Amino acid sequence: MLLEKRILETTGAEVASWLDYPFDRSRTWLDGELKGLEFLPPGDPIHDVWKEVWPQRGNPPNWDAVAQIKANGLTEWLLVEAKANTQELRSSCQASPSGGLPLIRATLSRTKVALGVAADRDWLNGYYQYCNRLAVLEFLNRHNVPARLLFVYFTGDKGDAARICPADAAAWHSELLRQNVHVGLAANHPLADRIHRLFLSVSGES
Repeated sequence: MLLEKRILETTGAEVASWLDYPFDRSRTWLDGELKGLEFLPPGDPIHDVWKEVWPQRGNPPNWDAVAQIKANGLTEWLLVEAKANTQELRSSCQASPSGGLPLIRATLSRTKVALGVAADRDWLNGYYQYCNRLAVLEFLNRHNVPARLLFVYFTGDKGDAARICPADAAAWHSELLRQNVHVGLAANHPLADRIHRLFLSVSGES
């Protein structure tokens, strides 16, 4: 299949084993999304460590797809986030100051330090979803759970008055540059080789 072929090429993986979506009766297509670290084995001690750095109530990071891949002979996790319009890039943290916000803020601050990002960069507003994905990636790799992030940006979708759908990869770049400037992540940050971008036409053309 074209998508998997392009994913393997982009990540340098030799093979990918995709996890099943959880059942979600509230959705028309009945497929839910894996959330937080649900993709890890239930008995993995990393779950207890994760509880110390991320709220267990509210809405944790949701993954559009998750796979185990083999890259250079090693087994790693591949966490996938897909976007079809530029509006999907933007989000802000909705956690309550009396709830999970202090813990989220502390974890994002530690992630910024680990990735060499200035402390004054606002990771709670504007591009919060992207930033919390970075926090998960940093957490996993710091605890010896090899993982990668793959951002899939679809091109050529049909937009409307509320959605801007880039026609090609070049049209995505200005939006992604704006994101990078806001987030303050340097091109050579410590996890740069574990974050991948794939631009894929909805028509199936390469």
